[in-house]
Parts: sequence; structure tokens; C-alpha cells
Amino acid sequence: MSAPPADGPIRVLVADDHRVVRQGLRAFLASTDDIRVVGEASDGSQTLTQLHALHESGEAPDVVLMDLMMSPMDGIEATRQIRARHPEVQVVALTSFVEEEKAQAALDAGASGFLLKDADADEVAAAIRAAHRGEVHLDPAIAGRLVRALRAPRRPQPGSGLTEREREVLRLVAAGEANKDIAAELGISERTARTHVSSILNKLGMASRTQVALWAVREGLGPAAR
Repeated sequence: MSAPPADGPIRVLVADDHRVVRQGLRAFLASTDDIRVVGEASDGSQTLTQLHALHESGEAPDVVLMDLMMSPMDGIEATRQIRARHPEVQVVALTSFVEEEKAQAALDAGASGFLLKDADADEVAAAIRAAHRGEVHLDPAIAGRLVRALRAPRRPQPGSGLTEREREVLRLVAAGEANKDIAAELGISERTARTHVSSILNKLGMASRTQVALWAVREGLGPAAR
């Protein structure tokens, strides 16, 4: 088991329209010392309501485990609204099987990780921890398909609007590095690293680190492009 973070366990909200899945995730996560489930929701609308209530009570989740296939509001729209209203809350998408279109839509909405529902407890916990650290965590099957299917870049020249420093930061984001590690490698403060990442997102017109990372790999601007 991992030790709890200095500021307490990572708070998680589980959103899935199947009670047995929610119960299973609770059971999985109960075996960890550093993760605590603070709420459940059965659809996207209820997720937003729960998130607001938890925020008001001082128990705002750090990460939402989000099923993509729910109704009446699905996980993609819920993710979009969460990221717009609460950008500090990370979302890890859950899918029953690999659907490139759904996965890409969730990525565009701001999801920072993807897991298949047959993932084991260690994978689920790893994805939550990675999202909480600001890192990218993708199921290999999803990552491979997304890289191949990623839409064409919105700019004529990949990364042409980025400064040299931003391109260095981009390479490290594509390698899955968190802001703290980027700062250490480049000899800058963590706040400056975070500012560079925000600037990259704005310049590329993208919603999440995951989207930027996959785009960078596709365009040859990732770890191999040194």
C-alpha cells in the first residue's frame, strides 16, 4: 500500500450507472491507504450535483472516476462541465471496451486518463494517483488507438507558435512528466512549469495534458524529438 499524501488521502468520486460497478470500485479502493471514496453518482447530472455538494462541505474530490456511457447525461458531457467549472478536479474515464470516437471525445472534454473496466485494482489506483499528480495514464489499448486516430492538428505547422522553452516543456509532458518533475529537469519553479503548460494548452487549442501528449507524439514533438 502507498502512504497517504501529506495533505491526506486522495478524494475520489465514483460515477457509474451500475451499482455493482460502483461497489466494486469502492471495494478495490478500500484496500489503499492513500485513496478515499467520498461519493458516488449514477449519471452525469448527479455527478455534477454531488461534486457541488461535496465542494460545499469541504470534501471536494481530487479525482472523478467517470463512466462514459451513462444517461441522461453521459460521462463526456459531465467531464466537459467539470473541467469548465472545477479545473482543479481531474477526471479518469472508464470504458467497457475501446471506442476511438468515445475516447477521443472524452479526451477533448478534458479527461486526464483512460481505463478499461476490466482493469485490476492496482491499475485503477495507479491511474488515480497519476491524475492527482497531473500525469497522463492511459490503458495501452486505448493509447495506441488514440495516437493512430488523433485528428489532424489545428495549426499548419506543428507547434510553430510555441517558444523554445515551451517545446522543451511539451516534450516532457509527452513523456508523462508531472509539473514537479518538469521543473526539476529544466531548473525552473513548479509554478513556472505550470504556467508553460497552460500556455501550451491555450496555443494549441487543447483541453488537457493527455490530448497535448498524444498530439506531440503523433507530430514527432515527443520524447524522441530532442
